[in-house]
Amino acid sequence: MWRNEKYESVPLDVKGIDEDNSKGTRDSLYPKTTLLKSQQADEKPKDPKLWPYFKDGHRRIDYVLTYHVQKPQSTGKQSSKSCLGGCLCCKKRGQTNPPVPDPELASQEQRLDYHDDDQRLRREEFEENLREMGLEMEKEEGNKIPGVGFLKIHAPWEVLCREAEFMKLKMPTIKKYEVSHGNSIVEKVNRFMQKFTAPLQPKVGDRQIEHEKHLSYPFSREKQHLFDLSDRNSFFDSKTRSSIVYEILKRTKCTRAKYIMGIISLLGNGIYTSAYPLHDGDIDDVHAEVNDRKILYEEWASYSIFYKYQPIGLIRKYFGEKVGLYFAWLGVYTQMLIPAAIVGVIVFLYGCATVDDNIPSMEICDERNNITMCPMCDRACSYWKLVTACGTARASHLFDNAATVFFAIFMALWAAMFMEHWKRRQVRLNYLWDLTGFEDTEGKQKSHPRAEYEFHVMKKSLRKEKSPKTGNVKLTCTDRMPAYMTIIITMIFLICVTLAIVFGVVLYRVSIMTALHMSSTPTFRSNIRATVKTTGAIINLIIIIIMDEVYGAVARWLTIMEVPKTDKSFEERLIFKTFVLKFANAFTPIVYLAFFRGRLIGRPGKYIYVMGSYRMEECAHAGCLMELCIQLCITMLGKQLIQNNLFEIGVPKIKKLLRQRKIDPKHQEELNKTLHRHEKDHFLGPFVGLNPEYMEMIIQFGMVTLFVASFPLAPLFALLNNIIEIRLDAKKFVTELRRPIAVRAKDIGIWYTLLRGLSKVAVIVNAFVISFTSDFIPRLVYQYMYSPDGTLHGFVNHTLSYFNVTHFQPGTEPMEPMHLGYRVDTCRYKDYRDPPWSDTPYEFSREFWAILAARFAFVILFQNVVMLMSDFVDWLIPDIPKDISLKIHKERNLIIELFMKREQGKKYRNTMNDPSPQPLRSRPSSQA
Repeated sequence: MWRNEKYESVPLDVKGIDEDNSKGTRDSLYPKTTLLKSQQADEKPKDPKLWPYFKDGHRRIDYVLTYHVQKPQSTGKQSSKSCLGGCLCCKKRGQTNPPVPDPELASQEQRLDYHDDDQRLRREEFEENLREMGLEMEKEEGNKIPGVGFLKIHAPWEVLCREAEFMKLKMPTIKKYEVSHGNSIVEKVNRFMQKFTAPLQPKVGDRQIEHEKHLSYPFSREKQHLFDLSDRNSFFDSKTRSSIVYEILKRTKCTRAKYIMGIISLLGNGIYTSAYPLHDGDIDDVHAEVNDRKILYEEWASYSIFYKYQPIGLIRKYFGEKVGLYFAWLGVYTQMLIPAAIVGVIVFLYGCATVDDNIPSMEICDERNNITMCPMCDRACSYWKLVTACGTARASHLFDNAATVFFAIFMALWAAMFMEHWKRRQVRLNYLWDLTGFEDTEGKQKSHPRAEYEFHVMKKSLRKEKSPKTGNVKLTCTDRMPAYMTIIITMIFLICVTLAIVFGVVLYRVSIMTALHMSSTPTFRSNIRATVKTTGAIINLIIIIIMDEVYGAVARWLTIMEVPKTDKSFEERLIFKTFVLKFANAFTPIVYLAFFRGRLIGRPGKYIYVMGSYRMEECAHAGCLMELCIQLCITMLGKQLIQNNLFEIGVPKIKKLLRQRKIDPKHQEELNKTLHRHEKDHFLGPFVGLNPEYMEMIIQFGMVTLFVASFPLAPLFALLNNIIEIRLDAKKFVTELRRPIAVRAKDIGIWYTLLRGLSKVAVIVNAFVISFTSDFIPRLVYQYMYSPDGTLHGFVNHTLSYFNVTHFQPGTEPMEPMHLGYRVDTCRYKDYRDPPWSDTPYEFSREFWAILAARFAFVILFQNVVMLMSDFVDWLIPDIPKDISLKIHKERNLIIELFMKREQGKKYRNTMNDPSPQPLRSRPSSQA
């Protein structure tokens, strides 16, 4: 159905093919069209070494397939002419008259030769089908890279037009119109900001789009008169050409094998080793001609211009809409982090400025209070003075103060503003990129099932050959039930593994604290808390980084087992599994510190033990907020510096060195000067998709929003990381990776849903952090219910309960009861319990229940108020900017006007060609 009947297949023994047996064989196979010849005669040929063109310098390489070829023997290099001729004979290795041939080695060699012949025959069939689709090809084997053959593919003009019409690609028409900016106050402010930020704009030469715009319309061969076809070579840019060829590759099948194989199956079975479009040209050559890649390298992929905006339009033009949307979203996110970081720094500075006026920390640091605390562990630990926690109390005030509640509310509103701002930015980009009428390609993707799905459907149909109904065979939920059960069990098991790892780190902290208390070194005994906190956080970081890689591989394996039908379904299911596992891996230690540590410990004389003799760890007197802050800080900085930046820089370079290891280092420099564009791109890393980039930012977004009440500097760290991340990703896309296939998309897909969900969950999490992790509610309740003078004087004493040291369980009392130099009869511990001399000793006091009720009341109030404010912001800001709505309406009217004028022009030309006089009387007056 899709075969192009105008193109005749070229005979395999075609004469005149340029061959060079000393450097390998290059076979050009292309139809001889008169139009192509005339265009090539008028144009100056391009240098294939600098530009992605065939040997003739006229036909552009739109796509490249690579495959493995046997190394040439000493008797001479094998020409690919025999491969094209379909000859089945194949020379065997080792024809140097060995004395006694080994039967085992000979049989193994024969199997290898048969495997190579089978792969060659499948390639021949696939390439023959591509030629019938109208594509032109040129082969190159064993020239400079040993063992690698290149199949260069070119799509002629007729094929591009046919496929563009089938794909419904919007192309610019001959009609231009001036983009009016309006005279409203908002538009005037926008124009002023554009002039003010002009020095921050990249110099890419695409600023004209702000003043005039081409009307775009889905391409049609019957309506070619609507489009500007004066320069056919530039009408379809390189991004569009490669995406068209990729669509053809996906539709073309091999049918002579045991089962139908498409390009994905051919790659998976090693028949082809890689498939990729080419970059436009060189970037490091000073004398190289200007191309989009070089402009992106100079104006985007450079750390020296970190302060400039990104050339989003050029990124979309070169990499496609999907990549362009990712970098546009990353830019909006980074831009929105600026006010959040500023407010976070102000909150932190407020804590620094008021630390000396904080009454609770002043009471803790006052040695005159002489408060003796109960031991922090059994036997090895002894009584200690509350004044020794002075530094921790002062540091906790930096993050646990009155401004924390304000900052949590601000960040909830910030998340809502960010989501609304991105929606409006997305709509504006859809207008600029002519995606306003673009519908989701799910319907089209259903016509291209994944290779694994087709393979499983084929196996199911073979099992049902004896059944009378074998027409519409597909995988049902019953077929996938074993995979679903495996996925559920595996996901639950991995989450349990994450919990077990966190529990293991808890046991490490408990045991190392006991060991340090038993140490005879004064240095260790004086820095016990800092050592335990820091080492525990570092161990958590290392485990998170390692398990992230494990969980990513397991999530992909589970998704492959599920056998989704389309690429979109596969991607969404993979994203969901990966997000669940990595989110649990990153945030389980933080959730434990925020909500569980110090709450399941019991009391002196009746502590809770795990695994026999391990006593659950408790928080410092100032609360667990400081330890939560340390964990967040180390996790954020560690993931950003090690996992994100270091891995993204180091791993691609190591892989590139491994790929170049096949080449002799002595000839490396000389070879780099003679390599063509397709050979240079072969050494670049394959593009694995945007999921790792999005996942990295989603986890960071969770760090910024979920526990921001405990770490107001999180937006600042995220901002600094993203400034580097943008340029790092840009350099990776431009210099380290092969060019990705341009994919049309009008939004960021499931990632927006995850962001929306995180922003909602963040409100609840921050409400619980403020209520239960910090001392904000206890201070508030004490100040307005129990304080005699309405201040916080006496708050520390109010939070401490009494314990009679004679009530210790046998074997748990301190080994050194006289450690402080005096006998201790009663010690204090942080809790709201009745004293031992009351009628209900060690039971929860009335203050405990009053504070607990206040905590829950605050959670409900905070959640509803902030949610209401967020929904109000969502309602207040329209999703579609008014000026964009007007421009879209104007474009539709102009399209109709253009059609009417063209139809009137056709009628007028027909009347001029008609000899009858009647058309003169019916000639419209507007055409005069």
